[in-house]
This record gives sequence, C-alpha cells and structure tokens, in this order.
Amino acid sequence: MTEQQLEKFKYPIGKFECPTNVTKQDIESWISILEHFPNRLENLVKDLTDDQLDTVYRPGGWTVRQVIHHVSDSHHHAYTRFKWALTEDKPLIKAYFEERWAELIDSKTAPIDMSIHHIKAVHFKLVYLLKTLSQEDLNASFLHPETNSEVLLSYNIGNYAWHSSHHYAHIEHVLKRNNWI
Repeated sequence: MTEQQLEKFKYPIGKFECPTNVTKQDIESWISILEHFPNRLENLVKDLTDDQLDTVYRPGGWTVRQVIHHVSDSHHHAYTRFKWALTEDKPLIKAYFEERWAELIDSKTAPIDMSIHHIKAVHFKLVYLLKTLSQEDLNASFLHPETNSEVLLSYNIGNYAWHSSHHYAHIEHVLKRNNWI
C-alpha cells in the first residue's frame, strides 16, 4: 500500500480545517452533526457481529470495536474540556494517550452497547450545553499541553464534529469494502 493510499485510509474525509472566521452557521452546522451522530453511529453498527466488530478499519489500525470505544472516551474528554474552559481562565487540560487507551481490555473486548449509550448521553449533554453558548463563551479557551496551544471553544466544536464524521467514515468504509452494507 502506498503512503498516499494509507493516508486516505487514515483520513477518509481529510483533516479538519477550521475556517479563519467561524460563523454562526458553522457553529450551528457542527452542533447539528454532534446532535445526530450518536443515532447515525448506532444505526451503522447495530447489526454487526463480533467478528465484524473485531475487523480493523485499515492496515495497522484499530478494530471497529476499538474505534467505537475510542469515540466514547474522546468525546467524554471533550465534554470535560468544554466545561473547564467555561468555568476557568484558560485551563491547562490533561492530555491522554489514546492509542494506549485503545489497547486496554475494555476497548478491545467490551460490548459496544456500553459506549453507544455513553456517546448518546455525552452528546445529549454536550449539545444541550453548546446550544446555549454566547459569542463570549465561544471565545473561551483551554491550553493543550501536547501542542502547547490555546484552543478556542468555537474551534473545538468544529474539531469534534469533524472527529465524529472522521470515525464514522472509518467504520462506514470498512463495512462497504467488505460488502456488509
């Protein structure tokens, strides 16, 4: 597999590119993606067998099961980061080793229903919160220790909308490649 092909497997919808000037329409569109993602994901994976769930989405990548558990873990962190930024002045957030979390036994073997339910709950809370944010709130930020950068909440909404669509595409592509949908 060429490097270009592998890149397409890694980033089937491309990398997140945030507009220079985030508009109200951008925010509304991203919130809509976050609002509908849990049900879309559940509908995509609800009929998969354990063998299908334990299929990698790309060479050297995670299994479908690991991707679903990763989304649950990641979006849980996202919700907490939003809350920190709204209640503290530019808090330094805690990063985590997502690739190590994906190798833990729960990520590799647990039923996906637990993470689907968690994603539904976290997104319900997150979307409720995001719909109430003012322009001032959208300009709140946190500091990310890995990139040593300030992350605006307006950017983070788009980033997690992208993250939802990114991992949805990983799963959808492996299902299509194997003629499972």
